[in-house]
Amino acid sequence: MSTCKSQPATNPAQDQEKVNARMAHIKHKICVLSGKGGVGKSTVSVNLAAALAEAGKKVGLLDVDIHGPSIPTMLGLRPQPFMGTADAIEPVVAGNLKVMSVGFVNEDLDAPFIWRGPMKMGVITQFLGDVEWGELDYLIIDCPPGTGDEPLSVCQLIKEPAGAVIVTTPQKVAAVDVRKSLTFCGKLNMPVLGIVENMSGFACPKCGEVVNIFHSGGGAELAADFGVPFLGALPIDPAIGMACDAGQPFVQSYAASETAQILREIIQPLLHINRG
Repeated sequence: MSTCKSQPATNPAQDQEKVNARMAHIKHKICVLSGKGGVGKSTVSVNLAAALAEAGKKVGLLDVDIHGPSIPTMLGLRPQPFMGTADAIEPVVAGNLKVMSVGFVNEDLDAPFIWRGPMKMGVITQFLGDVEWGELDYLIIDCPPGTGDEPLSVCQLIKEPAGAVIVTTPQKVAAVDVRKSLTFCGKLNMPVLGIVENMSGFACPKCGEVVNIFHSGGGAELAADFGVPFLGALPIDPAIGMACDAGQPFVQSYAASETAQILREIIQPLLHINRG
């Protein structure tokens, strides 16, 4: 069990300088957010990162979901000691991605992190300021659901984020909470790069036909309400679950599927963030 212990005194100004120095080498910092849990946000994060890397970009993937770090499992990575020097932590390399997660810390996969806010803030500051990310085109930051400590810490520490990708599912019960994430971005002056509607219909594994088993269009409606881009809709595809369980990005392991092509289309606006 990982419990919160007293931490040595830190210098916030020096910590911020370290974060600024690391982030200066990363062109685009993108937070993946959702006000609702269970919408597939980590799945979207992994596959956005993999699709960007597939497009020839240098990509890092940071998991700041302290209490439910699922990125290592989705990439087939086991707990392992952090490597590096006194001044820097080396990220874990998974194929063509640089990865960091608190999920690497505990060898006991059943052990929870029983941490309060200051402990979370300290770890996130370390991940942003001490990890040797190097020169990257994109850093995808997978945040836990809600608008609490973790996403707030990330948004406050990163001075010039490219923006946020918001993940929702079609149902009203999800959209009600996801609206709060959009308002959160507005209050923190975080640009919203767009909304992804996940679990938008069911893709039949035999014929490929997509059947709407829930109300559809919730993501597009949210985008219209808030005046932000709608990036696309991903169906429930059984192969996505199989890829996650196998520790492989879906967009790579099922590269020829229609759903993988949708993911490639979703990243197109992200590839042109700085273009007019």
